[in-house]
Order: sequence, then structure tokens, then C-alpha cells
Amino acid sequence: MPELIERTDPDGVDFGWVMQMTFVLTILVGAPIVAVLSAFVGLPDWGTRAVFAIRVGAPIWLCTSIGLFVYERRRVAAESSDDADS
Repeated sequence: MPELIERTDPDGVDFGWVMQMTFVLTILVGAPIVAVLSAFVGLPDWGTRAVFAIRVGAPIWLCTSIGLFVYERRRVAAESSDDADS
């Protein structure tokens, strides 16, 4: 088995991790929210269903990505302050 060479040591916020987690959490949390909200709206054809999913899913994605970015920035700041104290 070849050695894994896809390792990173980011300085600051790891944007790859933020985007990957945004994708995963948006699917795990956002899809059920969109499904529940769609039960209360008349969606007669595929076009209106797609537009509804985009209009509801986009804010969910945006909130998820901003929340994860803030989480990661605080985690990195806490890590660097712990290293400075040592």
C-alpha cells in the first residue's frame, strides 16, 4: 500500500475541513429541514420543487458554513493561545 501523501498542515483556518464539514452537515441537517418545510407548501411540478429547495437550502448552507468557519477560527485561536502559554 503506498504511503498517503495528501496531508496538510494549514496555518490558521483549515478551509478544506470547513467546506467538507459544511457539505456533510448541510446534507445531514439541511435535507430534513427542507423536507419538513416542503410539506407545508404546494409544489405542483419539478421546477417549483427545485426553486423551493434552492431558496430554503441556500440560507441553511450559508448559516452552516459561517458557523463552521467561526468554530474553526475559535478552535485555532484557542490552540495557538495554549501553545503560547506552554
